[in-house]
Amino acid sequence: MKYTVLPNTNIKVSKICLGSMTWGNQNTEAEGHAQIDYAIDQGVNFIDTAELYPVPASPETQGKTSEIIGTWLKKTKKRDKLIIASKIAGPGDYTAHIRKTGFSSEAIHQAVDNELKRLQTDYIDLFQLHWPERQTNTFGVRDYKHDYNDDWTDNFNEVLNTLQDVIESGKVRYIGLSNEKAWGAMRYLEESRRNNLPRPITIQNPYSLLCRTFEGDLAEVSIRENLGLLAYSPMAFGVLSGKYIKGTAADNARLKLFPRFARYSGEQSTEATERYLKIAEDNNLSISQMALAFVNQQPFLTSNIIGATNLEQLKENIDSINVDLNKEVIEAINKVHDVIPNPAP
Repeated sequence: MKYTVLPNTNIKVSKICLGSMTWGNQNTEAEGHAQIDYAIDQGVNFIDTAELYPVPASPETQGKTSEIIGTWLKKTKKRDKLIIASKIAGPGDYTAHIRKTGFSSEAIHQAVDNELKRLQTDYIDLFQLHWPERQTNTFGVRDYKHDYNDDWTDNFNEVLNTLQDVIESGKVRYIGLSNEKAWGAMRYLEESRRNNLPRPITIQNPYSLLCRTFEGDLAEVSIRENLGLLAYSPMAFGVLSGKYIKGTAADNARLKLFPRFARYSGEQSTEATERYLKIAEDNNLSISQMALAFVNQQPFLTSNIIGATNLEQLKENIDSINVDLNKEVIEAINKVHDVIPNPAP
C-alpha cells in the first residue's frame, strides 16, 4: 500500500480509501465486515461513509452503512486501525427523509451525534459537508447557471463556527467538503483564514476517466491551497470495468439493479469507455486497474475511494495501487479525453 497525509495534519492515510455506500443495500453486514477485514489486511486504513448511505437513499435504509461499520468496530475493537470519514447530507428532495434544515447548527450537531451512535465510536476523524446548500451545478450538470430565486443566504461563518464547536467537543477531528465548487471551496478557506476557524482539509468530488471536471479551477485550488481530493466514483459506477460493454455484468450489478443511475451511461460515455478499453487491452492492463491507476497518479489526489460488491472486485481495485501507467498510456488516455472530454460531468 502507498500512503499520503491528510493535508495540514499528521494523519497518515492509505492512498486507497474503502468506500462503503453499498453496504446495507447491495451488500449485507457480513459482506461489509469481510470487506473491511480484507482491506485492512492489504494496508488500507481509511474508510468513508455518510449518514445518507446506503445508496439509493431511502428512509428504510438510511444510516445502515454506518451501523455496519459500527458493529465491525464493536466486534473487533480495532478503532485504532481505521481513519473514519463521514458526511452530513445537504438539503434537497433526495435527503428530505433525514432533515430539511441544511447545515444549521442544530442539524450539524444532530448529524454528528447520530453518526457517533451508529458507528459506535467516540469521534469521527473527518466530517464532511456532503454538498452545498446553495443552488449550483452538481450531479451531472455541466455548467453553472445562476438561479435568482435561490433563497440561500451566506452562512459560511456560521457553519464553520458550529464545526468548531464539535471539534472542541472532541467528537470530530477535522472537516472536509464534498461535491463543492471552486467558489464555495475558496469561501470556506477564506472564512477560515480570516476568522481563525476550522479549515477544510479535503474535498470529496467525482473524478474518473469519464469525469475530469476537477482538473479545471478546482485542481488549482486543491494544489495551491493544499485541499486534498478524495476521489469518488473512480470506476464510474462500474462502467469503467468494461463489464457493461462486454455484457458480463452480473444481475446484481449496480446499473442493472438501479438503471436510473445513468450518469455514466450516455452515448459519449460508452464511446469513450470503448476507447479506454482498447488502450488497456493494447497494454496488457485491465481497464479497471488502468482507470484506478490514472486517478492514483494525479498530483492533487489524497485518496481514491474505491467500492466493490464482492471480494474479487475489491482485490482488483486495491491492487491498482501497484500499477504505474507509463507516459505512452497516459498520452493515449489524454488523446481520448481531447476528443470526448468529460462525457459524464
